[in-house]
Amino acid sequence: MSVQCAIVLPTFNERENLRRLIPILLALPLDARIIVVDDDSPDGTGILADEFAAAHPSKVNVLHRKGERGLGSAYRLGFQHALSLGVGAIVQMDSDFSHQPEMLVTMLEKLTSADGVIGSRYVPGGSLDEKWPIWRKGLSHWGNFYARSILSIRLKDVTGGFRVWKSEVIRAIPWERIRSNGYVFQIETLYVAMRLGYSFAEVPIHFADRTWGQSKLNWRIQFEAAWRVWWVLYTYRKLGPRASR
Repeated sequence: MSVQCAIVLPTFNERENLRRLIPILLALPLDARIIVVDDDSPDGTGILADEFAAAHPSKVNVLHRKGERGLGSAYRLGFQHALSLGVGAIVQMDSDFSHQPEMLVTMLEKLTSADGVIGSRYVPGGSLDEKWPIWRKGLSHWGNFYARSILSIRLKDVTGGFRVWKSEVIRAIPWERIRSNGYVFQIETLYVAMRLGYSFAEVPIHFADRTWGQSKLNWRIQFEAAWRVWWVLYTYRKLGPRASR
């Protein structure tokens, strides 16, 4: 696909992963800009990102945040910067190799028939890391089923964060209303876009466990996600295409 895209990578203590990931992304057959949004990582992730930006000034941008934390706010800043670059598509993905970089080519090709594409763990062909214990796989399936059921979404994977959006969708989302900053950010933004009338396709992916670094997911985040799904349902109950376009 010839459309220029921006790949937004939120980071916090991902130096070892970023060292490997950026060269892989740069080698893909894509017209892509990489936007690293670093939350003042004490392990030097931001410094490493600056080195990549200095070596590839037309391909890598780095946004440094001091004091602020959170996945949702990092993506919002990255999306805003991506829109300022005038790209046609915006990618969101983890920087810990949970998301396979090579799948971006397929996902961007699929964007010709949808407004957004989700890298899905739960469509035929998708999978979770085989080393995950049964309880963790069960929790992942249950959280996804829980959100899908409450919000009446027919897509199979609503909690995953590997996505490609047409820039017009990101531009249309009423960001002043988006409140989620943790993992519910994935659910809220998808639900809002669907309420606005945008369509999404799913591409099967393998979700791998990280090799370097530590996961940011904990029980507090999962508990917050459980009740905030109901908040999302209530907040956007009157949102529709006519009010947005």
